[in-house]
Parts: sequence; C-alpha cells; structure tokens
Amino acid sequence: MANSGPDAWLSIIGLGEDGLNGLTAASRSALDRAEIVFGGPRHLELAGVGARGRPWPVPFSVAPVLELRGRRVAVLASGDPFWHGAGGTLAAHLSSEEWRAFPSPSTFSLAASRLGWRLEEAVCLGLHAAPFEQLVPILSPGVKALCLLRDGAAPAALAAWLTARGFGASQLHVLEALGGPRERLRQATAQDFNLTDVAAPVAAAIDTAGAKGLPRAAGLPDDLFASDGQITKRPIRALTLSALAPRPGETLWDVGAGSGSISIEWLLAAPATRAIALEPLAKRCANIGRNAAAFGLAHRIDIVEGGAPDALKSLPKPDAVFLGGGASEAVLQYLWDQLVPGARIVANAVTLETEALLTDWHARVGGHLLRVELADAAPLGRMRGWERARPIIQWSVTR
Repeated sequence: MANSGPDAWLSIIGLGEDGLNGLTAASRSALDRAEIVFGGPRHLELAGVGARGRPWPVPFSVAPVLELRGRRVAVLASGDPFWHGAGGTLAAHLSSEEWRAFPSPSTFSLAASRLGWRLEEAVCLGLHAAPFEQLVPILSPGVKALCLLRDGAAPAALAAWLTARGFGASQLHVLEALGGPRERLRQATAQDFNLTDVAAPVAAAIDTAGAKGLPRAAGLPDDLFASDGQITKRPIRALTLSALAPRPGETLWDVGAGSGSISIEWLLAAPATRAIALEPLAKRCANIGRNAAAFGLAHRIDIVEGGAPDALKSLPKPDAVFLGGGASEAVLQYLWDQLVPGARIVANAVTLETEALLTDWHARVGGHLLRVELADAAPLGRMRGWERARPIIQWSVTR
C-alpha cells in the first residue's frame, strides 16, 4: 500500500493528454517539489519540467530512478501508472514507504467513456509492446476489446491482421490522443479500413464480429498445432488437461513436450499460468515456439532444449508435471523426491514397458490409473468400421 506521508521520496504521477491542466492539486504539488522528473519525451514536454526532465533510457530500465533513492524524484506515466505503466515495475523494487501514486484516468477508462462501453465487460490489452496474436485466445463474436497500440501505423496493421483471421466484419474504433485537445475518434470495419493520418498516442476498440474464435473447452483440433506427428491427440489431450487441473497462477513442466500442445492448452485454461516445455529435439522446440507465437502465448512459456531429469534441475519448481513420453524410473524418482507436496504428476504411456513402470508406481504410491481405448469410424470397403487407436495408460497422482 502506498504511503501518503512525507517520507516517500518517489512520486508516480499519471499524466493525460491535457498536461498540467488535468492534474489534481496533489499531483501538481508532487511534481513541483521534484528535483528530477523521469518520463517519455512527450510526457516531459506536456508537463513543462524543463531542465529537471530525464527521458527514459532505451531499452527501458527503472535503474536510473532507483539510483536516486532518497532524493525528491517524480515519474510521469500515461493515465493510470499501474495499467501497463511503469508503476508496477517501480513498486516491485521499493518498500511501501518509499513511493506515492497519483493516478489519472487510464486510456481504457477514457475509451470506455467515449464509446459508452461497460469497462468491466471489455478485455483490456497492452499491444503497444506485444504482438497482435495476444488477441487469439479472446476474440469471438460479441467480444469487446480495448487495445493500446504502438503508433499511428498500428491501426491499419491491426485491421489487416483481423481480416486475415476471419474477423474482417469487426467494427474498429480508432481513438487518438484521448483526453487532450487533439482527441479524435473514428471508426471503420476491419475489412474496409481506410483511415489515414492516425496520430499517436492511439488506442483501438474492437467490437468483434466474423469468425467463431477458439473454443474454450480442452481438446482443440490437432490441425491447429504445428507438429511432426509427435502430439498428444485431441481426446487424450482433453483427458490429460482434466487430470492436470490447471489453476490461475500455476506453473507446468511439460516433459517431452513434442509440439507443446499440452503447454498451450494449459496456458489457455487459466489466467496467469506459465509453462516450461522441455524437449530434447531442436526441431520440436522450434514447433513449440511456432505454436506459442500463433496462440499469442510466447510471453508465458519457456522452451528448454534438453532431456529429463538433468535439464529439470535448474528449473523453478512446478505445480504440475506432464510426462507425455520418455518416462523412466530415474525421472519419476527425481520428481517424487524434488516436487513440493501438493504438486500433481500426470503421465501417459503407450508402450508395454512404460505401462509396467506406471503400474508399479501406482502400486507403490497410489494415485489414479486409467486405461483409455478409443476408436474412430473409418472406411471399411464400401462401408465403415471402427479403427482402434493404441490404448493409453494414464497415471495421475498428487505428491
């Protein structure tokens, strides 16, 4: 919690496009008292801080601010500094007594108020420093999304991206310089987008229409994933995700990840989850990377080229582990010895040797042992018959 007393040396001030005119008396007082003021060039100009101003270094770092600990310092950020701003980054390095925050309305709040949208019903994304693919998990007809964009060229690029993915009928609202004298709101469908002379700072509001978007149940179609054939097939993947039971904020070890399909669906299942995909073959690691990027999840997965158990030893401890292949006595013993109590292990087996291994571990430590036999209808002469897949043995256990 921020300290409102006199001991805070750092003031984190939200600034709008209306500059000093939009600051509260408390924000203005904090800015006036500061010896040094950090911000982007646009913020420093809007605030008129003159020689006190210090532009952020490129690449961005809060180190110059932290080096001035104890002096009167102010940081300027757009709108609410804790909505995709520097506030959270700075607060993570400081005690609560060291800083005070003076937020202004965020771009998201301003956009919702201009469009008449309920902010709590809109998805808010910072795409100014992230790929458009981060929209993949959320886009579906009727979804409203508010997106911060990098520059004036970004709305046209976003419109082309939406159209290429079947969302060309979406209404795209372009919101320029919200809250200031240059404010402008325009709209067009993504497929007919022809707006020019778009000025930064800019945001886009998407009223989604067109394609159906990703289904949210576990077990996505196999053809959505880049794969060399090493993939946990859709029905088994759904059963596996059910056994892994992802929860918000948890981390998965996907050991012998193949295409990374289990990792991808783990990340889609709950917010703030992370995955570490361990795969010994470089070409499969490349497929995992392609899949993570295509689903907009590359920022939440770490891909490690290596084998278990050796490559596991330097990794942060997980909440759940999936063994899709390559289970061995050494790997299971390492997991059982090293995982924290409450961690879940799910292992699938298709060979008799791995089945025997999992059956033995089930007898030793318990858990749930499941045999899965599936068959698909396939042509049989002029008629149809059942084509059986190899049976799968799945062992799940809580450490």
